[in-house]
Amino acid sequence: MSGARAKAGLAHAKRLVVKIGSALLVDEKTGAIHRQWLDAMADDVAEIRKSGTEVLLVSSGAIAVGRRHLGLLDGGLKLEEKQAAAATGQIRLAHAYQETLARHDITVAQVLLTLGDTEERRRHLNARSTLSTLLKFGCVPVINENDTVATAEIRFGDNDRLAARVAAMVSADALVLLSDIDGLYTADPRRNPGASFIPEVTEITPEIEAMAGEALPGYSSGGMVTKLTAARVALGAGCRMAIANGRMMNPLRAIREGGTCTWFLPAATPLTARKTWIQGALKPVGKLVVDDGALKALSSGKSLLPAGVVTVEGRFERGDAVVVADAQGREIARGLSAYSAEDARRIKGHKSREIETLLGYRGRDEMIHRDDLVLSRS
Repeated sequence: MSGARAKAGLAHAKRLVVKIGSALLVDEKTGAIHRQWLDAMADDVAEIRKSGTEVLLVSSGAIAVGRRHLGLLDGGLKLEEKQAAAATGQIRLAHAYQETLARHDITVAQVLLTLGDTEERRRHLNARSTLSTLLKFGCVPVINENDTVATAEIRFGDNDRLAARVAAMVSADALVLLSDIDGLYTADPRRNPGASFIPEVTEITPEIEAMAGEALPGYSSGGMVTKLTAARVALGAGCRMAIANGRMMNPLRAIREGGTCTWFLPAATPLTARKTWIQGALKPVGKLVVDDGALKALSSGKSLLPAGVVTVEGRFERGDAVVVADAQGREIARGLSAYSAEDARRIKGHKSREIETLLGYRGRDEMIHRDDLVLSRS
């Protein structure tokens, strides 16, 4: 990929997720956090935010930091030992991020997720809402797997895949996996000096998958296999992804300036990918019949407000897919309802400012936000 296009990969991002690997952040012999490197990373984050880009960090390192304080530096760890180390290390890790980003007057928020939080619809919506709200208030969420409660059967197992799921969840348009290698090669360059660098990938083919090797020994989990799995998730969500070497100081600045990395480029944007998913992958479980005023608003690209809803049919919960129909029952759109069927019936036909009085809580102004709605016909 050319330097200009690589720079544009981050310069044009509206919402960026950065995954920071354990090997970059923590000394594998002592368990100490690399403070100088973390300070430089925080400087990069502050610089990117000044250009208007929202940033989320997915950070490994809690177990690697915590095991030092528990005297577990040598050998493999049992699941319960990993969970104990994570509980000890996570608080130190969060404090380190808080200190370094405070130099730029940036507020840090710690978010711990499990695999189920990204797969189960209600928890997915709650996590998405929380992260979006944090970004709205100018925070930098620092996200990690909730190792203290996750068991082997319900774990991501690595933060590459977690970062991709987070990127898809928040509709990020760029994801950077900072690792100890500067991108994808035809083979592992640390074992095969003749391996060729791959600067750009537009599709995860069997040939691309065959290029992945296994992780070298050390604290970092995953390897190129998990990075390609993450790339598949990111591309499916319309999010471009870079694999880059994070070992140098200011690694994000290096990417912005055209440094070596592999870019995985999607065919669609995050919004287009999300709407394709809504339109084709979800089975509607309810129906909202709307009036002519709502029909006109929807056709001009606006959201569906409660005032325009005449009838609510079916049984559904917040976040479920529903059909939007006209008075004759013809489908005009599909979307994700911001309210359950029960609450939708209470607020239909009412102004958005009345929602809190009617329901006893302040929900969204829209019954279906325009980003969660796809027109079925022109």
